[in-house]
Amino acid sequence: MCDSMDVPDERHLQQINQIAEALSSGERRTLSYLCECLDSDSSVARVKETLKCKVRCHQDARLLLTELMLRLGRFDVLTKLYQIDRNDAEGTLRYTQALPGFRVLMANISENLLKEDLDAMKFLLGNTLSREKIENAENFLDVIIEMEKLDLVSPERVDLVEKCLNNIGRIDLAKKVTAYKMSVQTLGPVSSPQQSHSHSQVSQRGGQSQCIVRGNMVSPVGREQSSQSSRESYKFNANPRGVCVIIDCVGNDGGMLAETFKALHFNVTLHQWLSVSDMHAVLIDISRQRENFRADAFVCCIISRGATDHLLGTSVHGRGLSMAAVRRLFTAEACPWLAGKPKLFFIQRYSVLEFVPHARMEYRDEDLETDGCDSPSTSIPVDADVFWSHCWTEEHQLERECHHSIYLKALTEALGKSHRRKASIVDVHTEVNGAIFEHNKRNPAANYHIDLRHTLTKQVFLD
Repeated sequence: MCDSMDVPDERHLQQINQIAEALSSGERRTLSYLCECLDSDSSVARVKETLKCKVRCHQDARLLLTELMLRLGRFDVLTKLYQIDRNDAEGTLRYTQALPGFRVLMANISENLLKEDLDAMKFLLGNTLSREKIENAENFLDVIIEMEKLDLVSPERVDLVEKCLNNIGRIDLAKKVTAYKMSVQTLGPVSSPQQSHSHSQVSQRGGQSQCIVRGNMVSPVGREQSSQSSRESYKFNANPRGVCVIIDCVGNDGGMLAETFKALHFNVTLHQWLSVSDMHAVLIDISRQRENFRADAFVCCIISRGATDHLLGTSVHGRGLSMAAVRRLFTAEACPWLAGKPKLFFIQRYSVLEFVPHARMEYRDEDLETDGCDSPSTSIPVDADVFWSHCWTEEHQLERECHHSIYLKALTEALGKSHRRKASIVDVHTEVNGAIFEHNKRNPAANYHIDLRHTLTKQVFLD
């Protein structure tokens, strides 16, 4: 219990309200996990109670809330709360962590796992977790929570996570778990020097929030090398810098994207009004072009109607082209000449009702014919070096006169300014996320949703 701590003051209560109301449901779920709350309720009200309890249990509320926003990548909220930017926040947390290193690591892994990675992991755990738990798990954190409840995983015991990541081919993430495990064995469980109380797990009994004191593990590898400046960057020496293919099946923003990437010295090809089969054919052709040997990067932008994880193009029937199939065409395995090079995807999807399958319109792994390579790089994980930015909004927005995607507009503006700020692609996306947040706040009936997943091992500077 945290009875000795004061009730959060009015300022902290306002900050807590701002945070809980600004976060998406997925971000609230991650925040609850970071705060050691393992129940399934991540509603705004529940998150407020969780944060109040954490603030009561923590000596430095500002440090705690700052790190939470940093871990979630919500630098816009951080600026509003404390008028500090990302660099200031990272400087504050350089030597002190307010959150348990184990939970930060698990949240980081969840952020970087692709859907097919999660499916593969769930398959591996089919005999470990119940079928119901497996089917209900929407992300890696859901899986980890169930494993924690069964005492299969803990801050001191991560072997099973490490093994699963190795088995599904995510060697990059498995190495992070290995490094964490070694640091725990070396340092042992210690408390953060900034805390007079250990971190707490939030539970709920009889409607009352309680803080259960638990020990904290501090690990220098618990976060994703948050100081971006310390990371090596990908090489961009080729001219042009790379290949950029743009597929615009809506007809509004393809030209704007083409001009943006031409200015960034990419060899740009723009295709408009393609059917699903034509989209697939264009992407297959691009993936086979040997000139990609000389490219330093690959960019793919697709604007299309679609549903969930499929793109419809101009087609009327069928499920469409799966986004996973698009990504697989350019993995190190399928397109070896792009191995070790950044592959950037920007998808604007206009959501329609789920398609009714008609004929055979969905492309499977066996449909994706790829050329071989004389010297393939077997040491690079298949899905390494991918930056996947997917934004979706409702189809009815296309009915508006002179409609332009808020997401793509913010992306082109941020990319255009990146050379003046020496901003990485992750920083650019943070700016895009902030623009969408502001738009959604002003236009609640026309919301955009954005999801970023990446397995970049270095920084990407497109200026």
